[in-house]
Amino acid sequence: MTSAQLPGDPPGGRRAVAVWGLGVAVYFVAITYRTSLGVAGIDAAERFHINASALSTFSILQVLVYAGMQIPVGLMVDRLGTRKVLMLGVVLFTLGQFGFAFSHSYPMALGSRALLGCGDAMTFISVLRLGSRWFPARRGPMIAQVAALFGMAGNLVSTLVIARALHSAGWTTTFAGSALGGVAVLGLVLFFLKDHPKGFEPAPASHMGADYVRRQIADAWREPGTRLGMWVHFTTQFPAMVFLLLWGMPFLVEAQGLSRATAGQLLTLVVLSNMAVGLVYGQVIARHHAARAPLALGTAGATALLWGTVLLWPSAHAPMWLLIVLCAVLGACGPASMIGFDFARPANPPERIGTASGIVNMGGFTASMTTLLAVGVLLDLTGENFRIAFASVFVLQAVGVAQILRLRGRAHRRERERVVASRVEAVHVPA
Repeated sequence: MTSAQLPGDPPGGRRAVAVWGLGVAVYFVAITYRTSLGVAGIDAAERFHINASALSTFSILQVLVYAGMQIPVGLMVDRLGTRKVLMLGVVLFTLGQFGFAFSHSYPMALGSRALLGCGDAMTFISVLRLGSRWFPARRGPMIAQVAALFGMAGNLVSTLVIARALHSAGWTTTFAGSALGGVAVLGLVLFFLKDHPKGFEPAPASHMGADYVRRQIADAWREPGTRLGMWVHFTTQFPAMVFLLLWGMPFLVEAQGLSRATAGQLLTLVVLSNMAVGLVYGQVIARHHAARAPLALGTAGATALLWGTVLLWPSAHAPMWLLIVLCAVLGACGPASMIGFDFARPANPPERIGTASGIVNMGGFTASMTTLLAVGVLLDLTGENFRIAFASVFVLQAVGVAQILRLRGRAHRRERERVVASRVEAVHVPA
C-alpha cells in the first residue's frame, strides 16, 4: 500500500515533471553514449586492431571510472545540488564522445571513453536527487523506474540509429554527430533546470571538509538498507549491462551464427523488455514494498536459469525462441537493479540520499566491470569459447544472492523501526 504524503513533501505537478524531464533528457543522452560501443564493438576491434581483451578494456575502463565516481558524485550532489553536477557531467561526456569520434589510436580512444564514463557517472544520481526534491516521497519508486525507462530509450538510439549509421556514414561522422545531443541538453540545463521548487529549499550545509565526507559515507554505509540496496544492484544489473555494453553483439553473431541485423533486433528486444518491465515493477513496488526482495531474487533466478539453458544447449547454436526468451528476461535486470535504490531511500535522510545512492550504484557497475574483464580474458584463453567465458556470470550472481539473503531481515527490521518512529513524531498533541 502507498504511504500518505508527509509534511514537507514537495507538491509534484506539471512544473515538477517539466524540470525533472530535463534531468531525464541528460540521462537519456548519457545512456546513448554509454551503450554506443555495444553496437560498435566489432568495428572498434577492426579500427584499432585489438583483440578481445583489449576490446573489453574500453568498457572496463569506462565502467571503472563510473563506479569509482559514484561516492564522490553522491557527495557532490548532496553538497552542490543537481544543476551544477549535471552541467559538469554533460560537458565531460560530450567531450568524451567527440574525442572517441576522432580517435585513431587505441590510447586516445581509451582516454575518451574514460572521460565519457566520468561524465556519465554524474547523471543518474543527479536525476534521483532531482526526483526526490520535486516529487512526494510516495512517488519515489515509480519516478526512479520511469527515469530508468527513458534512459533505456537512449539504448534504442544505439541499437536502431547508431548501429545503422556506422555502416552508412562511418565512424567519425556517426560519433561526432551523436555528440551534438550533449551540446543541446547542456543549453537546456543551463537555462531551465532548477534544483528544487520555490519554498522547498534544503537547509544550508554548514559542514565541510574531510570530517563531513567521512561522516556522510560512514552513516550511509552503516544503514543495512544501503548495503542491501548495493547488493541488489550488484546482483541484478550486470548480466544485461555486460550483454548490452559490449559482449551481446559478438556472442550473437560469432557464437550463435546470427546476422548483425538479427543480433541488433535481439539487443533492441532487451531494451524494449526493460522499458515494459520497469513500468510494471514501479507500480508493484509503489503499492507493495514487501515485493522488493522477491522481485529482485526472482529476476536473478530467472536470469541464471535462462543463461544456463542457452550455454548448456546441446547443439552449437541455441534455437531462436530461446534467445528471444533470454533477451526478454535480460530486460528485467535493469528494473530489478532499481529496487536497490528503494531499499536505500527510506534508510537515509534527504541530506544523505546522494551519498547513499552512490554506494548503491557502485554495486552493479562493479559487477559489470568484473564480468567484462572476466569474459574478455576467458575468451582469449579458451580460443573464444563463449560458453566458458559467460559462465563467469554465475559466480557473481551467487555472491550477490548470498549477501541479499544475509542482509534482508536486518534491513526490513531497521526500516520498520524508522516507520514507527516517524509516525510517533508526526503525532500532534494539543497544548
